[in-house]
Amino acid sequence: MQRRSLFAATGAGIFGGPALVRAQTASTLRFTPQQDLVTLDPVTTTAYVSRNHGYMVFDTLYGMDASYQATPQMVDGHTIENDGKLWNLTLREGLRFHDGERVLARDCVASIRRWARRDPFGATLMDATEELSAPDDRTIRFRLKQPFPLLPIALGKASVPVCAMMPERLANTDPFRQVTEMIGSGPFRFKADERVPGALNVYTKFEGYVPRRDQPLAWTSGPKVVHFDRVEWHVMPDSSTATNALVAGERDWQEYAYHDLLPQLRRARNVTVRVLDTSGFVGMVRVNHLQPPFDNPAIRRALWGAIDQTACMQSLVGNDRSLMNVPLGFFAPGTPMASDAGLDVLRGPRDYAKVRADLRAAGYRGEKVVFMIPSTSAPNAAMGSVMEDQFRQAGMDVEIYSVEFNAMLQRRNRKGPVSDGGWSAFMTNWAGTDWLNPAGHIALRGNGEAGYAGWATMPRIEELRDAWFRAPDVAAQQAICRDIQLEAMREVPYYPTGQYLQPTAYRSNITGVLEGFATFWNVRRA
Repeated sequence: MQRRSLFAATGAGIFGGPALVRAQTASTLRFTPQQDLVTLDPVTTTAYVSRNHGYMVFDTLYGMDASYQATPQMVDGHTIENDGKLWNLTLREGLRFHDGERVLARDCVASIRRWARRDPFGATLMDATEELSAPDDRTIRFRLKQPFPLLPIALGKASVPVCAMMPERLANTDPFRQVTEMIGSGPFRFKADERVPGALNVYTKFEGYVPRRDQPLAWTSGPKVVHFDRVEWHVMPDSSTATNALVAGERDWQEYAYHDLLPQLRRARNVTVRVLDTSGFVGMVRVNHLQPPFDNPAIRRALWGAIDQTACMQSLVGNDRSLMNVPLGFFAPGTPMASDAGLDVLRGPRDYAKVRADLRAAGYRGEKVVFMIPSTSAPNAAMGSVMEDQFRQAGMDVEIYSVEFNAMLQRRNRKGPVSDGGWSAFMTNWAGTDWLNPAGHIALRGNGEAGYAGWATMPRIEELRDAWFRAPDVAAQQAICRDIQLEAMREVPYYPTGQYLQPTAYRSNITGVLEGFATFWNVRRA
């Protein structure tokens, strides 16, 4: 059955009656997330649905505002001494975990240590740290080897993974094993007893949460005041069914307003459609630097001529240029580190005959390319289909492995050849906030087998990344990022496929939805 006809066949039976609407109280918000919440621990995954869940249950030492700057959140403030090499962070009074225990500095120290083993930005902070300690219950002390002015944004960045504060007993869990007991100090409690995997997750207001009394309210910073007693995440994998549920009033908020259904949503009465995050989403095809054919840098460079970013974006947003941005380099367009350095190769029509000849000259001999595409992600499935066609037109022998997203992640960890169940490339996307700068840009690291799947070894990019941390001002950082982008065009850690803006949609009587990603404080029903 085509997804367009699914609602026609079953929708009236599911959503036709008003009884469910009447049964819901005004203090319940019914939300449709982008996908099922598989991983509860926001430290062990780069899944955005887990990040969003994490911000409900856990709090962070610093928040991030709409200018991508850090603001105090759990901390009252900090002092800096010894020429920038001693930081004392002071926790706010009255912070408590969901089990009633006080939030102590030693809980935060353990949480930071755990997170830093999974996050590149955190790892760089810890490399610069001589001692991290809790001299008293409210003080977190960083004694640094050298100044690290980006410390607040490292601890407060909204990109994945999240530096979530949890009790010391949970934070002592191996960072490569999941924490499953959801005890945080965030504005919501997680109702594990009501969870139905694949269908429902429930959160209730944490009455013991103490919002900040200052700072502007933006993104993840400022006073997090909760107006709903209960938030329900209803998983609805079929986009048409989810959209019709919103239009019918059976749901209050749909995280992703799918581009092909935007006309229906925009025609609907009492539905608001908005883009919350102008950094959007950025697509990429990550290639395996350990195995043929992409272990050959000449082949990686020759394939640039096949990459048609406009076609990839049209597969998502049609011809609506207001919702796409090409050409895309290695930093999110419209953010401070972005530039057009080296991007001319992505402009103009594609000449596939030339690409085939260039690939042969570079040494491509018909090796099989196993291309993994997550079938349960509509944007990645669409972009993956376009990229498959471009690879084939370039003369590559492509075998598609289309599979559920989490199953793809499992195979992605294999480093062996395709004949032993390995892979050559995979399609994925990131929030633009993950491509803001070299600090947290996981896919732009060049640290080989110690790094992100694909295992690119790019010493020059690592040198430039280190220099970026030492840059004296934004202009110097921007110059370094231009050099990083030029080096990435030469070494090709991955192929960017374009930036697209992802609207959200909610009932028009829902107010207070903040910019950024889906957060649930400040939201109320009018």
